[in-house]
Amino acid sequence: MPNAFVLINAELGAEEELLKELKSMPNVKDVYVVYGVYDVIARVEADTMDKVKETITWNIRRLPKVRSTLTMIVVEA
Repeated sequence: MPNAFVLINAELGAEEELLKELKSMPNVKDVYVVYGVYDVIARVEADTMDKVKETITWNIRRLPKVRSTLTMIVVEA
């Protein structure tokens, strides 16, 4: 199944709110608040790569508290 990891920079103090929003999305399988350059890491999995891309582009990146993202598409699992 197609997978991608999305590294997210959040608005200051919005990490927990983003965590809840991301967990409610059907194609988001895992979500972690982390320390470092990024604030949140999400794993997106769907039946097709188009659905993975759609989830990232139209759902995750459009959340109001998301400042920026870096997407890593999994080649092999």
